[in-house]
Formats: sequence, structure tokens, C-alpha cells
Amino acid sequence: MCAAEALVEIHRGPFLESQHMGHAVICDSTGGIIEAWGDPETIVLPRSSAKMIQALPLVMSGAAKAFGIRQDRLALACASHQGAPLHVQAVNTWLADLGLGDGDLICGTEASRDKELRFQMIRDGETPCRVHNNCSGKHSGFLTLTKHLGAGADYVDPCHPVQMSVRDAFEDVTQMESPGFGIDGCSAPNFATTMHGMARAMAYFASAGQRNDTMSNAAGQLVEAMMAFPELVAGETRACTHLMRAAQEPLAIKTGAEGYFVAILPKRGIGISLKIADGATRASNCAIAAILVRLGVLDAANPEVKRFLNPPVKNWDGLVTGEIRPVAGLTGAA
Repeated sequence: MCAAEALVEIHRGPFLESQHMGHAVICDSTGGIIEAWGDPETIVLPRSSAKMIQALPLVMSGAAKAFGIRQDRLALACASHQGAPLHVQAVNTWLADLGLGDGDLICGTEASRDKELRFQMIRDGETPCRVHNNCSGKHSGFLTLTKHLGAGADYVDPCHPVQMSVRDAFEDVTQMESPGFGIDGCSAPNFATTMHGMARAMAYFASAGQRNDTMSNAAGQLVEAMMAFPELVAGETRACTHLMRAAQEPLAIKTGAEGYFVAILPKRGIGISLKIADGATRASNCAIAAILVRLGVLDAANPEVKRFLNPPVKNWDGLVTGEIRPVAGLTGAA
């Protein structure tokens, strides 16, 4: 990566202790850049922030309609969920309705990210399952599309019809040919694009209501689902869920591994992509909150916003020793 800019600072007492560098792009409904930090042409892997793109073929193909996929399941298809009981039950029910089970998922086993459930499972001697994986909702969507297409079981193979349709959709909404892919934590291909390409894609989702075609209608359905069920998209304590709830206008946001974040503003037709160069989640949470404050979507004084915009740094004795904050001017404040 080149030309990354300082976006987030870590202060300890009166000293600037650390900085997180990154890139960010804000696009309008035409795909034009409104504002940018760093290099808009930096090639990135958007990781889980691309899940709404990966869910497009589920809706476009007619699979969602054929299998009666409700809005809550569309939200799960776009989710990096917490693996809380709410999420696990929803995924298990979805799989059962397909006549499938945990073993049909190819996302890998992951311990629940919900502390209460994880500790309870340890006390009860239970082992994690694939449904606890934060990507199991996305994979349930892949399985639904696989069944609809009558395709083979290895739905994460880059040459599988499911992943070929995902790549087609990805290149359509980013408006560029992907230079390749990496294999994500859940074993599915994760297609690369530029920061500008990803912001264009989010602007496409944000302006879906302005068009009337199969892909736009699918994009609109997925955005509505994410906004209707923020607790399914991530979970309690997570930035995606809390910032969507705190928004002063319609907002869909999605985090991705290694410091990635995207935002969709349907009222304005605006899309945002954000990448923290060192991959730090604390920095991506802060920076996306700052940019949304800058745009007037979030109120910096809202406690639900402040917990990500200006979280305190505490020592082992619980003393506040510093804070995480956006660089001066990122929120738009003087």
C-alpha cells in the first residue's frame, strides 16, 4: 500500500503514542469520488464487508424467493454474527428448512464470539460447531443458492457456479475487473478491488432505489434487511449493530477483517469504503464513526457513537490512561 494517511490516534496522557494509517473513499450515486483519504486506487481485499455483494446472487437468481427467504435471513446472509444463541438458532433453523445440517457448511468450526455462550459451552463440555462461525449465515445463503441451482456440494470452490456468480456480481457493482482473490477465513474466495471500486459498489447499493432492474432490486432488498435487523448483522457490543441503531438517517454498515469497513447511505445515494493499513479493528471502528459524524449521519455526543469514536484506554487496574480518537478534522469539527 502507498500514500496511506493518518486516520486514528492513540493518546496516553499528554502524549501521542501511536497512529493508525489508512485509506477511505466516499462516492456519490454516479460512482464519482466526493472525498478521499490516502490512495483510492489501492488494491484491497474487502473481506467480510463484501458480504452483501456475495449475497446478491441469492436474490437475483430467484433462490431467495423460491425458498421463502425472509428479510431476517437476508440480513444473516450479509452478517458477521456473534455466534450468540439468537444467531445459532436462526442458522440452525435455516439449515433444517433446507433439509441440511451443520456438516453441510464449509465455513469451518469457530468458538462462539458471544462470551456468555462460549463460557457456558466450556462449562458444559460442549464443542463449537460450524453454525457458531461468524460466517455461517453467509454460507447458509450459499447453500440455498447451491440447492436452487442443483450444483455440487463444494460451493466455495472458485469454479463453482455459486462463486462464479458472486464474482460476476462483484465486478458489476465495483465496475471493474477483479485482479484476483484470496481465500477468506471461512474458505470462500474473497475478490479484490480498489478502494474506489468498493466505494462505487456501496454507492450502487445506496442508490438501488433509483433504478428498476434485477440487480438493483436485489441490492435494495439486502440493504433493507440489514437496516431492519442490525442485531443479526453483527451483535451486541459490535460497532455495526450499535452504529446502525444510533444513526440519524437510514444506514447500513458492515465491518470486515483486517481493518475494513463499508457504509451505505440510501437517503443520499452515498457509499463509503475504509481500510486501516495495519488491520486494527479499534481503528476501523473509530474511523468509520468519525466519517459518519463528518457527514451528519451520527451524533458524536451519542453514547453509542462515543464508545467507538472516542473509547478510553484503560490499564489493568481500570484507570483511564488515554483514549482512541480520530485525527483532527476527520469528523469535520474545527
